[in-house]
Amino acid sequence: MKMTIQAMVEGGKASAGPPLGPALGPLGINIGQVIAAINEQTKGYVGMSVPVKVIVDKDTKKFEVEVGSPPVSALLKKELKVEKGAKVKGEIVGNLSLEQVIKVAKMKAGNSLARTLKANVNEVLGTCVSVGITVEGKDARETIKEVNAGKHDGVLA
Repeated sequence: MKMTIQAMVEGGKASAGPPLGPALGPLGINIGQVIAAINEQTKGYVGMSVPVKVIVDKDTKKFEVEVGSPPVSALLKKELKVEKGAKVKGEIVGNLSLEQVIKVAKMKAGNSLARTLKANVNEVLGTCVSVGITVEGKDARETIKEVNAGKHDGVLA
C-alpha cells in the first residue's frame, strides 16, 4: 500500500523536524535517506519554499520523492533579489526585463495550464502586477497588452 506525504520545505534545507519527520516516522522508513533525497533535488531552490511529495510503499519501505516548482511569486522575488512583494496596492518593489519574465515563464512551463509560451508569459506578468513588479519600467498590465498585440512575438516564438 502506498502513502503520500505532502509538505512545503525550504529548498536544500529539509530536516527531520516538522513537517516531514512526524509524518514519515510512523512509516518505518529511513528518514535520513528521504531528507537527503529531498535536499539533493531541491538544492536549486535555496531560499524558497518548494512543494514536495514523498510517496512511500508501506510494504517494501521504498520511497520516491517528487519535487514541485516554487510559486511564480517566489521565482520573481528571487529574480529581483527581494524578500517580499508589495504590501499595499500600487507599491513597486522592483523592475524586471522581459527576458527575466520569459525565464520565469519557462521555469514554470511544466506546471502551468498555459499551452503556449505567450500565455505562460502573460500568467507571470499577471503575478508581477499583484507582487508590485514593473517590466521594462512599465506597469506589467501594459506589457500584457503588448504581448497580446504581438509586439514581442520575436522573443516569444
